[in-house]
Amino acid sequence: MHPLAEAVLAGDVRMTARACRLCDDRLPGYTELLRELYPHTGRAFVLGVTGNPGAGKSTVTNQLIGAYRARGHKVAVVAIDPSSPFSGGAILGDRIRMQRHFEDPSVFIRSVATRGALGGLSRSSLDVVRVLDAWGADVVIVETVGVGQDELEIVKAAHSVLVVMAPGLGDEIQAIKAGLLECADVFAVNKADRDGADATLRDLELMIALSGEVKSAGAHSRGHAAGHLDLAKQTVQHRGGAWVPRVTKCVAAKGEGVAEVVANLDAHRAWQATPDGLARAAVKQRELLQGSLKDAIIEAAAASLEREIERMSARVAARELDPYAAVEELLRAFKAS
Repeated sequence: MHPLAEAVLAGDVRMTARACRLCDDRLPGYTELLRELYPHTGRAFVLGVTGNPGAGKSTVTNQLIGAYRARGHKVAVVAIDPSSPFSGGAILGDRIRMQRHFEDPSVFIRSVATRGALGGLSRSSLDVVRVLDAWGADVVIVETVGVGQDELEIVKAAHSVLVVMAPGLGDEIQAIKAGLLECADVFAVNKADRDGADATLRDLELMIALSGEVKSAGAHSRGHAAGHLDLAKQTVQHRGGAWVPRVTKCVAAKGEGVAEVVANLDAHRAWQATPDGLARAAVKQRELLQGSLKDAIIEAAAASLEREIERMSARVAARELDPYAAVEELLRAFKAS
């Protein structure tokens, strides 16, 4: 076995950090390392944390670390930070909010720069998650860049997705955007001590109910206080076996409401053992494999056709060839290679 793989499986923190760097930089030998580690993965609960910038994702993540550590779990965090499009560097600011856990040997915090990757994750985030799974983490928390609307690769990578929202961010329409509703397994309305928290909670519960086509009498007018309790009861039930997102308030900076957030995540984790949960997991695995295949094909094509791409680019720039015909020629060349 690869010496680095042995060290990771033995729980060596320093060597695990080196393995994460190997995968993040895609240095020679990283795929061999991942192949050796893969049979030892699949035990960790992968929790994605996403949401709008400023909602308090890092503060919520910090509290989740404490909650899972209180249960005796080993916890790993993969904090995705946006990187410079020029230098590729990142501030890695998420780690600043988690300093109190740095000296805990059962907590591993790894910051990863996006390096231009879209989707809220980095190109290596899933590989780093697998390394930390093999390291022995019971829970791996993946905190995304902070988009929460459309760039939602975390849905494929995580077992559960927690969307953090906050009142007063300027636009109630954010609560009804399909991307946000469809990616969330659990909502946390953070900074609930601010004005507007109850309205944000109510809007989310209403839109969750409407997205499930609740057709009970008056369902479309239950945004008012009188109908709020009935609607809230509906949203915490399963619809035909499918999971219905749960919503709760919290003040992460004070540790208030975190237990309720964790309880909702526990409920979703239990649901994953149901037939509907297992079917959803199978779909996610297929999408992950398709994504890996797509990346491999792109890399192979770029390497194989490097000279042809340069030649075609020059012809397109000179208007000798349109880009569509250039792509068709490149595809034919790649298939023939």
